[in-house]
Order: sequence, then C-alpha cells, then structure tokens
Amino acid sequence: MRISPVMYSLPLLVIFNLSLCLPSLLFANLEVLETAVMQEDYAKVESLAQEALKNKALGPEDQNGAKYYLGLSQLRLGRNSEAQKIFKELQAVAQKGTLYDKITLALIDTYYLNDQYNEALEEAQKLLIKSPQSEFLGMIYLKIARANIKLTQWKTAKDYLEKIKNQFPDSLEAYTAKQLLEEKQYFAVQVGAFIDQSLAENLLDDLKSKNEYAYIVETTDQDGAQFYRVRVGKVTSLKEAIDLKTRLSKLGYPASIYP
Repeated sequence: MRISPVMYSLPLLVIFNLSLCLPSLLFANLEVLETAVMQEDYAKVESLAQEALKNKALGPEDQNGAKYYLGLSQLRLGRNSEAQKIFKELQAVAQKGTLYDKITLALIDTYYLNDQYNEALEEAQKLLIKSPQSEFLGMIYLKIARANIKLTQWKTAKDYLEKIKNQFPDSLEAYTAKQLLEEKQYFAVQVGAFIDQSLAENLLDDLKSKNEYAYIVETTDQDGAQFYRVRVGKVTSLKEAIDLKTRLSKLGYPASIYP
C-alpha cells in the first residue's frame, strides 16, 4: 500500500490575502474563501471562486481577485495548464504593481511544476526587470536561482542565493537559500517528506524492493522541526532527472526533482 507523505518538496507558492489589495470585493464568501486557502482546501477554493465569478455584480477588480483564487486552486490541484492560462490572462490585465508581481510569481510556479525551466527563468527575469523594487524581491531571486539550478547553471544560481542571504537574512527565502547552497551539484527525485521517521523508512523499503537507489536525507525547517526526506538517485543531468521523475510518477510516487 502506498504511503502518503506529510508534505512534498515544492517550489514556494504565492498565497496572499486579496482583501489587502482589493478592498472593494463584493462577494460575501471572501472570508470563507481565504480560510479555505489557509487550510489548503483547494477543492473548496475552486468551488467558491467559481461561484463568485457567476456574480454579475462583480467589478473588474473583484473578478480578477476571484480568478486569482481559481488559478491558485487549479495549480494546487495539479491542473497546471488551466492555472497557467488563468494567470496569463490576469497578467495581461494587471500589467504592473503588487498584484502583477503576485500573479507572475504564481505563473512561474506553473512553468516550474511542468518542468518548463527555461520558461520559468525567462518569466522571472522579466519580472525582475519590470519590478526591481518589488516587495517580493527575495522570492523573485529564489525563483531565478531555482530555475538556474535545474538548468545546471550552478554559479548563477549560487550568486542569487547569496543575494538572498545578504539582502533578506531573516526571510523564509534566506532559510531556503542556505539549504540550497549546502546541496551537492547533482539532482535527485524526492518522493516524500515525513515528520515520522518510520513512515520514511517504510517508503524507503518499498522503493528498495523495486531496486531503486533510494535514501533518506534528514533536514530541519525554519522552526526547527525535523523532516525525513526520501529521495531516489543522484544524477548530473536534468534529462536524467526528468526521466527518473517520469518513471517514478508512473509507479504512483509523488515525484519532484530536487534541488
């Protein structure tokens, strides 16, 4: 029986409170919708956003807010193509400013999760040029660094990770940057991350029974909680990593390439 991990290693996703950016939102379910986002109940987020978009009284800004939530729900439910389409449409409408930055960061995640690393890097670089003073500058740097890592452009990635550490030392991005700087220059495929060590060991045994080169990496998060991450392989090329991820996904494992 497949063991479901507590959490997976995914790029940082942008979730924000639209009531701060769009105070004129009219639909009554906003608070419920935002609660569903915080609870990661994305099926509920999808339903509420779709319901909101049926409200003919919504103005353009309110529609954009509901569409953002809908795109976020599609992204987290694994419907990346649908999410990508929504974020591209919103990006064209927003054009600039805080909302634009957040939409673009979410769009980058759709590329990243589709293994479209060149597209993710291009979008992140354009965002940096367009919003050099963005309040999300650390996150933009991290997106650029992660994409460069996947493209084996290790030096450029390291430069951006160092920028995060130096410019935003107390941020979540800085903590992630420090972890990535400690990683060796090879790829692995992560199939689970557990708080319970026994669950990680059970998954490890399962993978080894299928003759996979699997191992556990122990890490701690920013709050000091320990995680046991189960990974497979150590390969030097992105193509090998993508092939390995594809094979493990077909076997039913929730695979993601790391770092």
